[in-house]
Amino acid sequence: MTAHTPPSPPFRDPRLPFAKRIDDLLSRLTPAEKIAFLHQFAPAVERLGVAAFRTGQEALHGVAWMGPATVFPQAVGLGATWNPELVRRVGDAVSKEIRAMRAKDDRVGLNVWAPTVNLLRHPLWGRNEEGYSEDPKLTSAIATAYTHGLRGDHPTYWRTAPVLKHWLAHNNETDRSTTSSSVRPRVLHEYDLKAFRETVEAGAVAGVMPAYNLVNGRPNHVSPYLGEHLRAWTEEDLLVCSDAGAPSNLVDSEHYFDTHEEATAASLVAGVDSFTDHGTDSSQMIGRLRGALERGLLTEADVDTAVRRQLSVRFRLGEFDPEYDPHDATSEFDTPAHRALAQEAAEQAVVLLKNDGVLPLAPDARVAVVGLLADECKLDWYSGTLLHRSTPLEGLYERFGAERVEFAEGVDRVRLKTSASAFLHVPVVEDAADEVRGAEGALDPALLAGRTDLPALTTDATGTELALVDWGEGVLTLRAPDGRYLSVADDGRVRASADQPGGWVVQETFRLEPHENGHLLKHLGTGRHVCVSADGLKVADEDPEVFELVVTERGEEAVARAAAQADVVVVVAGNDPHINGRETEDRTTLRLPAHQERLLRAARAANPATVLALVSAYPYAVDPADLPAVLWTAHGGQAAGTALARVLAGDVSPAGRLPQTWYADDADLPGLLDYDVIGSRQTYLYFEGTPLFPFGHGLSYTSFAYDGLTARVADGSVHVSFTVTNTGDVTADEVAQLYTRAVDPSVPRPRRELLDHRRVTLAPGATTELGFRVPLGAFEFWDVAQDRWRREPGAYELLAGASSEDVRLRTTVTLDGEPALPRAVVAGGLAAAGFDEQSGIEIVDRTKVSGDAVTPVDAATGELVYRRCDFGRGIAEVTMEVAGEGTVELSLDGGPVLAVLSPGTPTPGPYDYVSLRASVAAAGVHDVHLRLRGPLRLAHVGFSG
Repeated sequence: MTAHTPPSPPFRDPRLPFAKRIDDLLSRLTPAEKIAFLHQFAPAVERLGVAAFRTGQEALHGVAWMGPATVFPQAVGLGATWNPELVRRVGDAVSKEIRAMRAKDDRVGLNVWAPTVNLLRHPLWGRNEEGYSEDPKLTSAIATAYTHGLRGDHPTYWRTAPVLKHWLAHNNETDRSTTSSSVRPRVLHEYDLKAFRETVEAGAVAGVMPAYNLVNGRPNHVSPYLGEHLRAWTEEDLLVCSDAGAPSNLVDSEHYFDTHEEATAASLVAGVDSFTDHGTDSSQMIGRLRGALERGLLTEADVDTAVRRQLSVRFRLGEFDPEYDPHDATSEFDTPAHRALAQEAAEQAVVLLKNDGVLPLAPDARVAVVGLLADECKLDWYSGTLLHRSTPLEGLYERFGAERVEFAEGVDRVRLKTSASAFLHVPVVEDAADEVRGAEGALDPALLAGRTDLPALTTDATGTELALVDWGEGVLTLRAPDGRYLSVADDGRVRASADQPGGWVVQETFRLEPHENGHLLKHLGTGRHVCVSADGLKVADEDPEVFELVVTERGEEAVARAAAQADVVVVVAGNDPHINGRETEDRTTLRLPAHQERLLRAARAANPATVLALVSAYPYAVDPADLPAVLWTAHGGQAAGTALARVLAGDVSPAGRLPQTWYADDADLPGLLDYDVIGSRQTYLYFEGTPLFPFGHGLSYTSFAYDGLTARVADGSVHVSFTVTNTGDVTADEVAQLYTRAVDPSVPRPRRELLDHRRVTLAPGATTELGFRVPLGAFEFWDVAQDRWRREPGAYELLAGASSEDVRLRTTVTLDGEPALPRAVVAGGLAAAGFDEQSGIEIVDRTKVSGDAVTPVDAATGELVYRRCDFGRGIAEVTMEVAGEGTVELSLDGGPVLAVLSPGTPTPGPYDYVSLRASVAAAGVHDVHLRLRGPLRLAHVGFSG
């Protein structure tokens, strides 16, 4: 007898559509297996030959956390290139390295948590480095390019599956899991949703990750917007992956639900499909899901829907068709092409902010490169481990020759003297192994521990000279002569053991606290002070040592010496991405840290030909008046130093452009938690002050002329064209930018708004004609009176130029549209959150499932205005839906109070609404003014005859 091979099940048949195959596989999974699939680490189902799967491979600007890989510029630097085609190639390279790394290490995942499309609304946000721009159009253009590169171009199979972060209105690290972003409807649709929408609609997005914060009083992980908006933008199955620990936050920190079963069920029903919680241990989430099913909070159909979305991604990744997957054999890793691309991206990211002629540097120039970042190639939390490394110093050595380059780091050289008149001593360890944090890869680098194989610091009569850097606000690092930073491991010992500051909780930062006639040395990672014990230095809760800080040399002294010997000084200043502005920590100021200000002043005093090169994850407020040149670049990855040197030398003409406004002073900034970009006049769209450097700004080593702006309306679009000519003598890139402005809007509209842009390369004397097709939808705004998009008829100015403020050409087009209509309040009343103007009001959740209400901030007093409300022939009564306690006062057109409504007794809870009525007589069209007092929620206002 011949044994027959059993037929393959339909889910293994590549001839069938994915949907039918998913149906088949889903039908074969047991309820327990399906539940287990909902955790980040989905187990294998061996009886069906289904492999284990995990969501979440970090790859923001290169493969992260899994060991060495090509490191590209930070995301904000990629945004500064204004070059979608370049960023698509970066995404393509990253996805190929993911596939190549996965072939050797199956811990590397194909579900990629990138890019970040949160808008850079506020420059003090700690994660500014992760976003692309403050503008939704530029953000979506760059994000779309990156996702297309990550996805690959095969029509069926995806190289990786990109997940957009972080849904939604997420721009603060301060109390990020408990704060609520109050986002009015116009800001929601015109700003925060816009970047996500255009990226999703472009067709290369596999899912999104909700953010830790709440929006309008409701956690993002139970947001109705996931269904109402996100999943309405595409027919693809989108996989929504929770952020790490966020499912537990719904109960533990936010207290939004009483039990984890309720919270988990609400998340799943709202649209979360994969739960990232408790690391690799899925048992707690599985228990919660089972409990929710047993309590009737979930149905098996709810579970099936989520599992289907995960399986859709896995089928698209070719998991079930390895023989047909065109990406399965991808082996491109650290190739010459990837190295060249990393350098190209770093070069294109450099922004020349000011230049009085000192740049480019003369070929025979003697250069002093000084500053705390002059010999650094910094990484951030979402970087991979460097395979190659280039610092500004190394780049200038390579370009000009070491004999023509002077260097001074500018650290303060210090010794720490104990109360016993001994000095801190770093033991010398012969042949100590060099260890780079994360070099071996880790699914969760937050769990990486510090080294304990090196001896703890001791004391002796002479001590060891340490390099001290104050990164601002008194946050210090101390480095030993061998280059290792003082750090504290789990055993509490102080060692010179870290290659760089880093980690989820940085263990390499300290603060000197004045105490009696000296200082206590506080270790910031543990919150404990350093003490001296018989077996070496440690941190402890008692017996802190009192140190005297003995300064051997101030950093500015070394900087001044080097500067005086040079023709030109390049001061490289900026931030360490792990200190004072990072995930979990917002910045407190735009100012450059005082230590670096000292170095800059010393260099300028010693040599007027001083160039400031800022290398940072965010903007600074610096005074450029006395500086002949200023540049900025984000941390540029492995080729950062080479790229900066080539720009300084003129081998490359800089053409990066600012992706966000650089404000001149902290006083220009709104509150960090004020998300109303319209009402608070935020970003270049609405800011009415004078920026230090405007959005889109960036200079060149050549000049460009713009001419021949034309515009015509046809085929549902405005067709715009103009020419750009290189009028200088250097081949260079120009970033031509097209903006619009409504000439006479009926509501506040942007001062100008980016419609499109183009980065072009032009030889000297060359001219190119640029054409743009702008859909008429780009001129619409969200009409809160009609709760939909509307294009207002009238004149719209078109502005072409080199930045949002450097406008070279203007013309006006007249567009048709729908005229403004009064609010039909008799028929529909007023949705409380649909206001035109507000003061002292925040939007909150009407219920835990859907809907908005408004309430005064901090239960104080707030005011609302609803323009042009049509009462028709007349009304006699007003009705208000309220919860809580307090009062609502109603007036028309700023006149006297016509009605005061208040619940007789407080309602039982914030979601227990009651209807209040009062007599009010009005007819015709009026502005409705409401004043709310106390902890009262208002959801709706109705009017009747």
